[in-house]
Amino acid sequence: MSAIRTALAAMLAVIALAPPGIAQSVPTETSGADLVRIDHPEWSHDAVLYQINLRQFTDEGSIAAAQAELPRLAELGVDILWLMPVQPIGIEARKGELGSPYSIRDYRAVNPELGTMDDMRAFIAEAHDLGFHVILDWVANHSAWDSPLVDAHPDWYSRDWRGEIQPPPSTNWSDVADFDYTNVELRDYMAESMAFWVREVGIDGFRCDVAGFVPIDFWERVRAELDAIRPVFMLAEWEQRDLHREAFDATYSWTWNNMMHDVAMGHADAGALRGHYFYDEANTWPRDAYRMRYTSNHDQNSWEGTQFERFGDALEAAIILSFTGSGIPLIYNGQEAGNEHRLAFFERDPIVWRDHPLNTLFTQLVALRHGNSALWAGAAGAPMQGVPNSREEAVFSFVRRNENSAVLSMINFTDSAVVVTLGAGPHQGAYRDWQSEEIQHFDDSTEMELGPWQARVFVASFD
Repeated sequence: MSAIRTALAAMLAVIALAPPGIAQSVPTETSGADLVRIDHPEWSHDAVLYQINLRQFTDEGSIAAAQAELPRLAELGVDILWLMPVQPIGIEARKGELGSPYSIRDYRAVNPELGTMDDMRAFIAEAHDLGFHVILDWVANHSAWDSPLVDAHPDWYSRDWRGEIQPPPSTNWSDVADFDYTNVELRDYMAESMAFWVREVGIDGFRCDVAGFVPIDFWERVRAELDAIRPVFMLAEWEQRDLHREAFDATYSWTWNNMMHDVAMGHADAGALRGHYFYDEANTWPRDAYRMRYTSNHDQNSWEGTQFERFGDALEAAIILSFTGSGIPLIYNGQEAGNEHRLAFFERDPIVWRDHPLNTLFTQLVALRHGNSALWAGAAGAPMQGVPNSREEAVFSFVRRNENSAVLSMINFTDSAVVVTLGAGPHQGAYRDWQSEEIQHFDDSTEMELGPWQARVFVASFD
């Protein structure tokens, strides 16, 4: 997905270069609201996503071993566990020794390398008992070459100019065969396969791989059918507004991630972030669209770089922004352990777990999000409002405020200490520092000192 993501980001990045003074007002409650006609599950409003790469998550690389780690994840505080595909992997044209989890041979089975269907049901049952919800990575666009579907239903696949079944066009995904969604029987099979995992196994929704390669009307049909079983959560690996209309709760925010990388590398300043949030997102995306903010995931870690390579000294600042700004945050397994390794994609390469300061940071941020409804996703939370400051090329400052709480964030996105004066804005009043608990009063001339890449976050409660 790297090439696709880069192309989309390049088009959208132009919008984010708006001058700092533009679109600093609060978006109206109706801006784009009519485009979101699904009901988000109530349990998703304050949720934090956690992605599990089962092959690398434990030394055993199994579902049962991952289940043993659930109490630790409960202590971290995360809510929605995203499992990478668990189905059997194709052998024909396989990449590497073990192949890609996204080369699906049987949509209604479990890869024996990971365990059994009973193991899956046991994992989900314990996860539910601990208060988690579990979503499964779903690969609707293509199958393995040796899937029985290729022989049983060759008309379900797209063809090249020679009339032969082909990989997804314009990709290097040589290990998979591309589906043709003009076929109604394929749509029925795929929809029923997804319903099987919700109805029979207990899955609470799906992260849908390369969702933009599959017609939106299929996703809208699936969402309605799954919600009829019980409310589900749907995450699209794509960045398109219309996917939120009747199909997906959340979409990838590739634009945010790439812009944050540019800021971290010194290719852009804090003004780019103001343009992104207050111009692009406020005027283009529906208020109730959950935009997934991430500083790592399986693709990025393996193919583009670790969280430290991508964000360097700005990593903690980027993580804090992903939790305090609008959207829904993601933690990729191993981030909390300070994983410095690009995990192999087609081989076993277990995470080296260790105590690390990032574990404390993530735990604190999850608790901050849960405890302050202003930080919740979409219309359940409060919109971001810009707070002017005297060093806007360096410092990004904003507040999110509703009737229950207010969270004021100011983040120095430079490698030098700065002293800033906050101007007149919607932030005034008494707050407490979210980490030190010290009380701070803010008015239209408050002066603050921020160290290099430092984030200061303050909380006010109104209950």
